[in-house]
Amino acid sequence: MTSSDEFREFGKAMIDYVADYLDNIRDRPVLPDVKPGYIRDLVPSEAPEQGESWKKVMEDVEKVVMPGITHWHHPQFHAYFPTANSYPAIVADILSGAIACIGFSWIASPACTELEMVTMDWLANALNLPDQFMFSKSGHGGGVIQGTASEATLVAILSARADVTKRNPEVKLEDMVAYCSAQAHSSVERAGMLAGIKMRLLEPDQDFSLRGETLRKAIQEDREKGLVPFCVVGTLGTTNSCSFDNIQELGPICNQEGLWFHIDAAYSGSAFICPEFRPLLDGVEYADSFNFNPHKWMLVNFDCSTMWFNDSRKVVDAFNVDPLYLKHNYQGQIPDYRHWHIPLGRRFRSLKLWFVMRIYGLEGLRKHIREQVDLAKQFGEYVRKDERFELAMEPSLGLVCFRAKGSNEMNEKLNKSVNEEARIHITPAKIRESYILRFAVCSRFTVASDIDLAWKEINRNLDLISAPTE
Repeated sequence: MTSSDEFREFGKAMIDYVADYLDNIRDRPVLPDVKPGYIRDLVPSEAPEQGESWKKVMEDVEKVVMPGITHWHHPQFHAYFPTANSYPAIVADILSGAIACIGFSWIASPACTELEMVTMDWLANALNLPDQFMFSKSGHGGGVIQGTASEATLVAILSARADVTKRNPEVKLEDMVAYCSAQAHSSVERAGMLAGIKMRLLEPDQDFSLRGETLRKAIQEDREKGLVPFCVVGTLGTTNSCSFDNIQELGPICNQEGLWFHIDAAYSGSAFICPEFRPLLDGVEYADSFNFNPHKWMLVNFDCSTMWFNDSRKVVDAFNVDPLYLKHNYQGQIPDYRHWHIPLGRRFRSLKLWFVMRIYGLEGLRKHIREQVDLAKQFGEYVRKDERFELAMEPSLGLVCFRAKGSNEMNEKLNKSVNEEARIHITPAKIRESYILRFAVCSRFTVASDIDLAWKEINRNLDLISAPTE
């Protein structure tokens, strides 16, 4: 395909396909019924020598690709956490793909940098972040779009590490230690591995919240061993249970002890645009960096992970490599985002944030979040009123953690049965040796009748595994 006329025809056909796919997604099975290696039996062993018609390619989307898709936007997909999806974001991705700039510096595409700066300030205002995190206020704060929360955590740890070694060149890497809750996402521990530092996983309290006294004790213990505490990652909305570390206790300790404080709110952060959930973010004023994923719950397609710094000079110092071929006449007057993250190249991701915020408006986004929280409450009430089940903890935002009353083995069988039946999809977790089931409201197409259906499926599967065998 070389002409714009063919592109128009192909593009319109794909738009129709995508619209039909999303309109009719509930008619598809939420989980695929394929085995590993299935695609090799459906496609040639070598690439074609001669180009093929786009119509032939479109035919194979349904034949080859769709049989192997787990439909994350199916109204009965209740696993992991949401991955956002909306028509404005899809359209923005089309424009980003067409412009196809690599926005590593301001001059590489000024709009790519400047629209990101503006939308990050828009979002900071919507979250009621302190002025120290904004471009438009005095100081050195500002925001950047990372690929994922995993990247953001690694950037924070590497920036903190560089800041310590700049101030204390004699500090050895093997003596540096960072902290997080034992309930933190595995990517936090992995970031420590990639940064080459010790990561201590501290035990949270009975509500799965990391507390200040636990942190203070760990810092004292490590300093007595000759180690150098330098960074704390606090989590707001853990993956296992959507629990919240006590950042109002952790933050002041970090500030007093001179430790970098990073807050990871990957899933829950979207909810903070709602005034009723904003108190969960109280304490962010103590943070050196803060991150959440609009691509989880704010209708912005993957990837779009927003991160703010209260002093961007520290991350620039950590990542600044400035060869002649990347220099330009306006350096120092405006950010060059290549200094704010790990990759050099970057897509024009702010377009989809801009499109979504403008077309939905903040009130539309709040409505979406509130509706999903209400659906989770509906599911939680079903659990609460059924004597065969129990809540593992109180429902939190759009997540309900529950289990059948009985052994871990019974609950493991229940999870397996539900997912093998494949009418709905859920995931398990283990908290303090207790095997639990996680029910997340994920799809923007999910409505109250889908919650009813899911609850009936879970009960039906409990009956199946509880039935006596002959």
